[in-house]
Amino acid sequence: MKTCKNAEQLWSLVESSSRIVLVGHTNPDGDAIGSLSAMYYFIRQTGKSASLMVPNSFPDFLSCLNPAEEPVLIYRNDTDVCEKLIADADLIICMDMSGPKRIDEMSDAILKNSLTKRILIDHHLNPDVDPFDTVISDTEVSSTCELLLSLILESPVIDGDISRLSLECATSIAAGMLTDTNNFSNSIFPATLERMSLLLRRGVDRDCLYNEIFCSYSASRMKLMGYLLSEKMKIIQDGCVAFMILDKSEKEKYSFRTGDSEGFVNLPLRIKGIKMSALLTEDDEFVKVSLRSKGDLDVNRFAREYCNGGGHRNASGGRLYMNISETAAYFTESVYDYFKKA
Repeated sequence: MKTCKNAEQLWSLVESSSRIVLVGHTNPDGDAIGSLSAMYYFIRQTGKSASLMVPNSFPDFLSCLNPAEEPVLIYRNDTDVCEKLIADADLIICMDMSGPKRIDEMSDAILKNSLTKRILIDHHLNPDVDPFDTVISDTEVSSTCELLLSLILESPVIDGDISRLSLECATSIAAGMLTDTNNFSNSIFPATLERMSLLLRRGVDRDCLYNEIFCSYSASRMKLMGYLLSEKMKIIQDGCVAFMILDKSEKEKYSFRTGDSEGFVNLPLRIKGIKMSALLTEDDEFVKVSLRSKGDLDVNRFAREYCNGGGHRNASGGRLYMNISETAAYFTESVYDYFKKA
């Protein structure tokens, strides 16, 4: 396995810091929460502690990763507490984000104190590196958690010996890898399964973790999934693009909770001939766009050009600042334009 650039600098900064804050992105997913909790558990192994925070709430099925000793703080719920921790910090580590824009209103607090050292650990394309003192970025990994495992293995505490890693840390890393690959069905690189095998060798209960994350949904969530597939899915562009739109009234009807639509965007890709799938979800101030694709179809470029977003070639997202009633026509026209140029 290749050496991680800046790994030595990362662990040197952790060693010399006493007030560490770990930050994850808005609408945290399994990789965000997994990398935060994994870093927390590892830092605790070194005899230190850290505070964890994200801009808004995360799905209940990820609560199994939330450290009981130092639960993840929600910035929108505990703004004053979070801002004081950020202001007092001597090291801020941002995990699984391409830059400050991924943490919305938290970014001002993070960037305010220019004296605080800031580190970015991420696997997305085109990260915004300017606000950070140290950047550890690798796009040829399945997830930030996979990247973090490589970094931890190079740390003086572990020194390549996976048996020295705490089981809590290993489990959190496995969760991020499991979710960001959709149970190892996409974003797989040659070293991904090697690293997962190390975690299994350490004692991670993969079956238990799978059940915690993928088999703990509500009945209303399953009904919503069926409704979207049967009533809302539209297939366009000569049968190679599918999209679904979820508005606020439908969210209310099906008792929608944070994380309930997780994985829905992947489902149309199981249809023969579908190369691109999108889920457009109405939020308070924008329409969230989730994009997935197969093969060489680059949804990262589509997200950047049409959806104020970005991500990876086969998994990206963005936001549309328009009424939900306008999104079907806009998306259809954008797809036509994208394929025409391609």
